[in-house]
Amino acid sequence: MTRFNVGGKVVDKVDLMRKKKLAWRFDVWPFSILYALWLATVVPSLDFGDATIVLGGVVALHILVWLFTAWSVDFNCFVHYSKVNDIHQADACKVTPAKFSGSKEVVPLHFRKLPGGSLSSSNMEEIYFDFRKQRYIFSNEKENFCKLPYPTKETMGYYLKCTGHGSEAKVVAATEKWGRNLFEYPQPTFQKLMKENCMQPFFVFQVFCVGLWCLDEYWYYSLFTLFMLFMFESTMAKSQLKTLTELRRVRVDSQTLMVHRCGKWIKLSGTDLLPGDVVSLGRSSGPTGEDRTVPADMLLLAGSAIVNEAILTGESTPQWKVSVMSRGADEKLSAKRDKSHVLFGGTKILQHTPDKGFPLKTPDAGCVAVVLRTGFETSQGKLMRTILFSTERVTANSWESGLFILFLVVFAVIAAGYVLKKGLEDPTRSKYKLFLSCSLIITSVIPPELPMELSIAVNTSLIALARRGIFCTEPFRIPFAGKVDICCFDKTGTLTSDDMEFCGVVGLAGSTDLEPDMSKVDSRTLEILASCHALVFVDNKLVGDPLEKAALKGIDWSFKSDDKAMPKKGTGSAVQIIQRHHFASYLKRMAVVVRIEESFYAFVKGAPETIQGRLTEVPSNYVETYKKFTRQGSRVLALAYKSIGDMTVSEARSLDRDVVESGLTFAGFAVFNCPIRADSATVLSELKGSSHDLVMITGDQALTACHVATQVHILSKPALILGPKRNSVDYEWISPDETEMIPYNENEVETLSETHDLCIGGDCIEMLQRTSAVIRVIPFVKVYARVAPEQKELILTTFKTVGRITLMCGDGTNDVGALKQAHVGVALLNAVPPAKSTKTDEGTKSARKKSKSALDGADKSASLNGVVSASNQRNQRLTPAELQRQKITSLQKKLLDELNEEGDGHAAPIVKLGDASMASPFTAKHASVAPTTDIIRQGRSTLVTTLQMFKILGLNCLATAYVLSVMYLDGVKLGDMQATISGVFTAAFFLFISHARPLQTLSAERPHPNIFCAYVFLSLLGQFAIHLLFLISSVNEAEKHMPEECIEPDSEFHPNLVNTVSYMVSMMLQVATFAVNYMGHPFNQSISENKPFLYALVSAVGFFTVITSDVFRNLNDSLKLVPLPLGLRDKLLTWAVLMYLSCYSWERFLRWAFPGKVPSWKKRQRLAAKSLEQKKNV
Repeated sequence: MTRFNVGGKVVDKVDLMRKKKLAWRFDVWPFSILYALWLATVVPSLDFGDATIVLGGVVALHILVWLFTAWSVDFNCFVHYSKVNDIHQADACKVTPAKFSGSKEVVPLHFRKLPGGSLSSSNMEEIYFDFRKQRYIFSNEKENFCKLPYPTKETMGYYLKCTGHGSEAKVVAATEKWGRNLFEYPQPTFQKLMKENCMQPFFVFQVFCVGLWCLDEYWYYSLFTLFMLFMFESTMAKSQLKTLTELRRVRVDSQTLMVHRCGKWIKLSGTDLLPGDVVSLGRSSGPTGEDRTVPADMLLLAGSAIVNEAILTGESTPQWKVSVMSRGADEKLSAKRDKSHVLFGGTKILQHTPDKGFPLKTPDAGCVAVVLRTGFETSQGKLMRTILFSTERVTANSWESGLFILFLVVFAVIAAGYVLKKGLEDPTRSKYKLFLSCSLIITSVIPPELPMELSIAVNTSLIALARRGIFCTEPFRIPFAGKVDICCFDKTGTLTSDDMEFCGVVGLAGSTDLEPDMSKVDSRTLEILASCHALVFVDNKLVGDPLEKAALKGIDWSFKSDDKAMPKKGTGSAVQIIQRHHFASYLKRMAVVVRIEESFYAFVKGAPETIQGRLTEVPSNYVETYKKFTRQGSRVLALAYKSIGDMTVSEARSLDRDVVESGLTFAGFAVFNCPIRADSATVLSELKGSSHDLVMITGDQALTACHVATQVHILSKPALILGPKRNSVDYEWISPDETEMIPYNENEVETLSETHDLCIGGDCIEMLQRTSAVIRVIPFVKVYARVAPEQKELILTTFKTVGRITLMCGDGTNDVGALKQAHVGVALLNAVPPAKSTKTDEGTKSARKKSKSALDGADKSASLNGVVSASNQRNQRLTPAELQRQKITSLQKKLLDELNEEGDGHAAPIVKLGDASMASPFTAKHASVAPTTDIIRQGRSTLVTTLQMFKILGLNCLATAYVLSVMYLDGVKLGDMQATISGVFTAAFFLFISHARPLQTLSAERPHPNIFCAYVFLSLLGQFAIHLLFLISSVNEAEKHMPEECIEPDSEFHPNLVNTVSYMVSMMLQVATFAVNYMGHPFNQSISENKPFLYALVSAVGFFTVITSDVFRNLNDSLKLVPLPLGLRDKLLTWAVLMYLSCYSWERFLRWAFPGKVPSWKKRQRLAAKSLEQKKNV
């Protein structure tokens, strides 16, 4: 088999390759034949000059082939490798990554003999390759490559029996299999980075242009340009080196740990840990007194720990980690479900409590843990990989830009072909100059700054977001943010505040009225509230869930560091916590075993519907009571207890969780008020008004969710909640007040969604999965309540299936799966948002610190923007002299600025660990949903900026193709000074156009998501036709006033009327192109608000009005412009105004006729449902 479809999150396909012998490579034998043919046939038959031109062509082709092997992995494989079917004949693999996971790579394939005692393979040989710090092994059973397995999916019983690696041979085998626990990232040298930068297509293209000017005898300027380009590339390589050095500072803590190996405890460095090692772990501090970090991902076998996971999730609340002792021996470890048992690498242990009853005794009173993953496979390593390998993806619409260039090349080739045909008809013309002219036409039409302009658009957004405390690890997602059409929000801690208010207790003694006075509440209920929680003391400070803190404060009890709760006033008994069974989202409840005086009790709290099934007797008004308060938007928890009887403390600790949580007595409902964040309603209202659909996905109760959704504008029509019919297996839609009931039918959901806003719960999603109705129902629902984390993921994937571009906003702990699935995932961390950036020196400095580029695709900083932009406006240049002179003027200015000032504010900011969250591509350090509007605003701005760049470059290139071909044949040329001035204006325009800021308010209009649409094509063709008409008419008019004289195409430049008119017209076209195609409102600042751009436009208009009017004769003489006849001057100015008005009207008409639309996803949803139906029938 030649190809393996791996289908993983990182690797998609693997092709087997074998390196060809040198003589059989496609960059060797075909060229050997060509060089031999040149010697045998060309040299004898042509003169020396022509033979050299032919040799130059062959050498250029050879160099191009060699360069393409560096630029394209597919081409490299075609030239240097051959495909093989047998894996044992292969020595390399071509790895195709999954979408948005970077570019293809060729990696060596390794064969390794396994030691005799290894059980991992029967044939004693392992075939593997390493890709992006991950190892993939060939599995003979699956006949495919699989990720190197780590012991992360075994049963709890397996882990509890672990005693570490039993023999030295097993340690050696494990070391060979998994390697050391390090973040090994080779430090690239300056020379290597410089070589990479100089091999970029952009740089090679610039050098090629310099070569063409050298051929036209402009040595001094060409060599100076080359020197400046090398200087620029070296500064870029220097800043890259700084960035990579910064990343290499993140290391695995090399602290010494106690590890159980070969039957005894030994001291070992954290970097020598292996998966399967049993470790004794506790709070330890380094020489500076700072807490040491956990060296790898570990499963807690005995003891408990309080951990700060801020570096991974960004969540500042410490997390409680407990051992797996309480879990069933046959339960398998689940990475998503069992996070409360796993200590993640890179996190800090703030406090630990050893378990003295565990069979394996530790020598240093630490907790016992088994190592699951090491190195780059840990959670911290995964985040490191994301930051390292997402760097090359800074671009917007890369495949579209390729097609667009192809579209321009077609015009260039036609223009060059026209010049070649006409030139060959004239036998007196120099063939050498003719080929040079054709080469210049083609090179001038391909804008070398295009990739840079695109990365500027993304980088400007990255910097703007970083200044507002929003960090992005996957920059390619920014353009997606501009296309988002549905925004999903978590409720608790996202739309609502974390500061809970305890309102009181309800449901005691059959009453449905709230009792806020705690002195009138039963003592057992108070004891449950005081002890059934996961609060803990860290450094003498109580930390944990804000809801549990609010309850403790509300009942006026105190909680001590020895796990004892007691009332602050009165004579109530102290409650001692013996064992905690922590809250799990899939169980929707938590429990504790406590001792009051000498009696043992089980206290349980959880979701009312979960506790209902565990009560021995359910009060008659149970459902009615909790629904009354959930309808008002309150958070309601059911409280229950049972007496356990006489037993020892160790027996109480070892009670099975199911025993503890069954046969309970009801003790009332605790009611909490969860205030909505101050800005949630306004932010969501703005999103709704800007053509976005809003959805809420929460783990809370359906009635509470609907109440909050109505307040924040997610629900605007009457709500219906899907639920099972009473005493029936069928389902029905019920209104929150239970006055309206409609039978459920999956085929009528779309119709129902037009008159009502729909809400479904997690149990209903399970029913939809059983009946394969997910695709028919989920896309039309507005509120999803009581959903488990896996179901959140399912909702997001369903939205993506029906063609919606999704944004998910949640916290970094429960919503990880959904945040990863969304096109744009925003993890909110509870921190104070940074102040809005002001133009103070301090702000500028901090921005500069952040703007060191980590992103290869962003290497080319915008300061070169002006430089190369000049090259794209070559419709003012007619000879290589002007071509390079214009470039150099802006080159000197821009590049010297760049060399004098590092961190120019254009390179993308490097994201640091602690800023980023492993939860999602975007991390916002705000306790508010406002960052979603910032991200969408920047996304739209990026899309719009990209679109206008394409249009301006396209129009310039089309005009260039005409000017350099048709007018060149007529002998029209421009002077050095003329080209330099137009180059300066172009550089300024491009620089200022890319700095337009997005507007503060989101508009209801949407940007066009793609370049290839009717609007762009009609706009380009219409404007080009008007430009062409103006250019031809003006030159024809000038020729009427010119005395009959013959202009030699290859002669030196001398001023004449046609030259003067064509220069003035090209200046007018240049200004009109920028002014007409600038996309201002409703997305970015308008021309009048973008002051630098406005001043550049006004000065350009003023300049060409002055030179056309011939006010300052000396100025016109210095520009080599001849005086215009009076009638011609007036005509030119009138035509210029008409041309601008025509282009402007055409552009405005097209923007009105082809507005950006919300993608029509319903059609796609019906097609998906139909194909699912067909599959079911088959």
